[in-house]
Amino acid sequence: MEIITSRNNYLIKDVVRLRDFPSFRRTTGLFFIEGIRLCLDAASSGLKAKYLFVTEKFYSSKKKECENLFPISEKLFLISDDVSEKISDTKNPQGIFLVVYGLDNQNNINKINFNGKYIAFENLQNPDNLGAAARTAEALGLDGLIVSGGCDVCNPKALRASMGSLFRLNVILSPDLSKTLIFLRDNGMSTYAAVVRDADTFVNTMDVSGGIVCAVGNEGNGLSEKVISSCMKKMTIPMKGRAESLNASQAATIIMWEMMSR
Repeated sequence: MEIITSRNNYLIKDVVRLRDFPSFRRTTGLFFIEGIRLCLDAASSGLKAKYLFVTEKFYSSKKKECENLFPISEKLFLISDDVSEKISDTKNPQGIFLVVYGLDNQNNINKINFNGKYIAFENLQNPDNLGAAARTAEALGLDGLIVSGGCDVCNPKALRASMGSLFRLNVILSPDLSKTLIFLRDNGMSTYAAVVRDADTFVNTMDVSGGIVCAVGNEGNGLSEKVISSCMKKMTIPMKGRAESLNASQAATIIMWEMMSR
C-alpha cells in the first residue's frame, strides 16, 4: 500500500477534479465515491475501482471492511488526514474513498422494457433530488430512470442520496427527451407530462396499465413545452393549501407510488 501525504499530489488533484467536474468524469470514464457504506455498495454491485484511498485511522478501526474492498481495487493508497479533508465532499469525512470505473447500467434506449414503468427527468438540477428519486424508484420496483440534461448521475451528492441505488438501477441517458418520449410512445408506451395546471388527468386516476413513462421537470421551471407537447397526456397531482408545486423528488415519489401500487 503506497502512502500519500501531500495535498498537491497529482493523483489527489485528479480525484478533486473527478469530484467536481462532470466533464472530467466523462473524459476519464471514472467517478468518485466516499464513505464505507457506499464503497461497499459499489463492491456488492459488481463495480471495479481504479484506486482505493484510506486513512490510517479509518483502516485501523474498520480493517475487515476495508479489506473487503481490496479485491475490486487496482491500487491501494494510505493517505493522511489532511489529504482526506482535501478530497472529501463532506464536512466530516470518514477517511475512505474509491475512484470507480464508469457505470455500465446506463443502457441504450433500445434496451428499454416497453411494458415497464419509468420516470423521466428533464434538466433536474439538484443532485440530492436525483439520488432520492433513484432510491425510491429502486424501493418501489420501477424498471428504471430516464435522465435528460441537468445534474450528472455520477455526481457524488446524487450517489450518496441514492444510497447505492444508482449503481443498480437501469439509468438511461437521453440527449433529447422529446425524441425519446416520441420513440417510446410509438412503441406502445403511455407517456405523461407532470404539470402544475391545465392537466388532462390526476395522478390518482391515470391509467397505469401497460408500459408507462412519466416526465418530471426541473425544480425551477418544470417541463419544457417541447417535452410536454411530445407526451400523450398531461397529468397533475391534486393539492390543497397554498403551495403551487412540489419538490421534483417529492412529485416523482407520488407518481411512482401511483404507478406501482395499482
